[in-house]
Amino acid sequence: MKNIKNKFLKLKNSSKKYLKKVKEEHLVREYLKHNVLFITFVLTCIINSTILRFFCMHTLENYLAIKPIMADLAVIIIAGSFGYLFKPKNRFTYLLILDIFFTAICMINSIYYTFYTSFASVSMLSLTQYIGEVGDAVVENVVQLKDLLYIIGPVILIFVHYKLKKINYYKKVEIKSERKKRTIKTLSVGGALMILFLVTLSSLDVTRFVKQWNREYIVMRFGIYIYQANDVVTSVQPKINSLFGYDQAKKKFADYFKNTDEVQTNEYTNIFEGKNVIVIHGESMQTNAMDLEFNGQEVTPTLNKLAKEGMFFSNFYSQVSVGTSSDTELTFTTSLMPTQSGTAFVSYYDRSYVSIPKLMRDKGYYTFSMHANNADFWNRRAMHESLGYNKFYSKKDYNVTKENTIGLGLSDKEFFSQSIPKIEKEAQKHDNWYSLLIMLTNHTPFSEVDKYGEFDVSLKETVTKEDGSEEEVTYPYMEGTKLGNYFKSIHYADGALGEFIDALDEKGLLDNTVLILYGDHDARLPKKEYNRLYNYNKEQDSTLDSGDPNYKEYDSYQYELGRKVPFIIWSKDMAETKLNQEVTNVMGMYDVMPTLGNMFGFYNKYQLGHDIFNIKDNNIVVFPNGNWVTNKVYYNSQKEAYLSLTGEAINEEEIQKNNNYSSKLLDVSNDMIVFNLLKEDNDNENKMLEYQEKGK
Repeated sequence: MKNIKNKFLKLKNSSKKYLKKVKEEHLVREYLKHNVLFITFVLTCIINSTILRFFCMHTLENYLAIKPIMADLAVIIIAGSFGYLFKPKNRFTYLLILDIFFTAICMINSIYYTFYTSFASVSMLSLTQYIGEVGDAVVENVVQLKDLLYIIGPVILIFVHYKLKKINYYKKVEIKSERKKRTIKTLSVGGALMILFLVTLSSLDVTRFVKQWNREYIVMRFGIYIYQANDVVTSVQPKINSLFGYDQAKKKFADYFKNTDEVQTNEYTNIFEGKNVIVIHGESMQTNAMDLEFNGQEVTPTLNKLAKEGMFFSNFYSQVSVGTSSDTELTFTTSLMPTQSGTAFVSYYDRSYVSIPKLMRDKGYYTFSMHANNADFWNRRAMHESLGYNKFYSKKDYNVTKENTIGLGLSDKEFFSQSIPKIEKEAQKHDNWYSLLIMLTNHTPFSEVDKYGEFDVSLKETVTKEDGSEEEVTYPYMEGTKLGNYFKSIHYADGALGEFIDALDEKGLLDNTVLILYGDHDARLPKKEYNRLYNYNKEQDSTLDSGDPNYKEYDSYQYELGRKVPFIIWSKDMAETKLNQEVTNVMGMYDVMPTLGNMFGFYNKYQLGHDIFNIKDNNIVVFPNGNWVTNKVYYNSQKEAYLSLTGEAINEEEIQKNNNYSSKLLDVSNDMIVFNLLKEDNDNENKMLEYQEKGK
């Protein structure tokens, strides 16, 4: 005890002496004087990383966070310290390259966050081949003025360098013999700061850092630069793990499915067996559009009609990650989640999947998909073959001209019109068939308004003038806004769908057919777009102030819950039957396969979702970022906060239980794809069947 006290006193005295020396010899002033360029570099980089977090995550916890600043500062100082080994001219070049590199990280993440509400991953590099086709959407709907603010950092560094050069600063302060000494001292400061940061971390911080899927949390604890470095490791890890991590993944996979329930039946079992199938992949179709009308005209009259006459799942969520539409196809078709790095369609197209088309083929169905876009967009040519489609009708099979193109490609009306003869031909050749049609027009940026047809999203009112006469007054409302243009776009797509259904009926193609429609994801428009929709001030053509009694709160929870997409099962003879109903229990895209499987008579023992009519109100929808929702609660794993959907308090044990469930599900799903675990399992089953046959 006495030794500890003596050591403490010695440390205290030495600290006092050092501080006295700093004060007397003006060491701080001297340091500032001799390191202007380096200090400018550090400040511009740390300001950029801090601005990024403030722009992206609007929480008090983030604004007051010290950890990410410490982490970013440590990385900047350590990386910049090696600049002292160079001559002044080369030192500037080195620091400028670093500054541009750190600036690029901030800019890319800022742009990415606007679109995905998450931070970027280098695993996305494999997707850059598709940027050309959606470039306009990125520029118009995603890139904002704030994303260009980060460029100021390198500009300031260049300006300071030339100012210093002009006054012969480098010759005055440069001492060649001190270069190595400055490097070691600066590196030591950065290292000490990094150690100080590391000792502040909790076990939860470390766990989430390793898993990486909760990216907001990592950036808020580790800063953007450490996050990005960890992302590089995590993105490469699947390739390494596929060589070295197989045994552990196989064990987790076996443990997860060892207690899989046997096939359960209910009142809808085999109700559609023998029916033909038309699946409509509704591009960017969002459920909240179905609830709206402008001046007495519904935004989506066709969807509303199908929902009223068929089985409408009104509390249904897409579960996409960076692969957007392709992620939805994967989850709908296989009941698996998107991969944690990259996308399954691009990075893991060569894996074995248990899919709806394959299971329908086993029942004697001919399966085909239709999409009037480039067959290699999202690598569909290869992936549709892996998923079990007998044929893929792509852009080359359609007559695409400049006149019949809207947005990214062939207009939906032309797509449906040209698809009908193809469907008719397949129906004549095959007794049973399963088809997927992927829509395209209702895709961001929703800018070709003149091609969508007439649909007014203004506000019209009839007012009585002082003389008693009436006059119609028009307020702009949603006209000219991105969300307003989206409503025009989805109204067009909805009309195209209505014409398609009528044409199918005329050809007799609906007589023994079930139509299944899902929205692939929401419109990907920022939250602020909805503020005008719900809080329009017609007198001033603006939005209501938050203090106004008529103001409707539309916070981040409402925004995330508002991302529901439609899921509808419909057939001509469904109205007035037990199938004609609204299902309000929460449901996700991975629940579609088991629900349809029960209705059509197929089963996948490795499905992650559940038949909604068996699990009912006990369901949980897990999102790729670790968030989840039940009938009772929506949980945001990035904020570690939840919203009660019933108004009742939620037990913390229930939160933890669902967090554990979500984590296991995401890990197992990822392992199944990365390690191709279904291939080995199928191979083992085939070998067992061969062995049994030989035994007979």
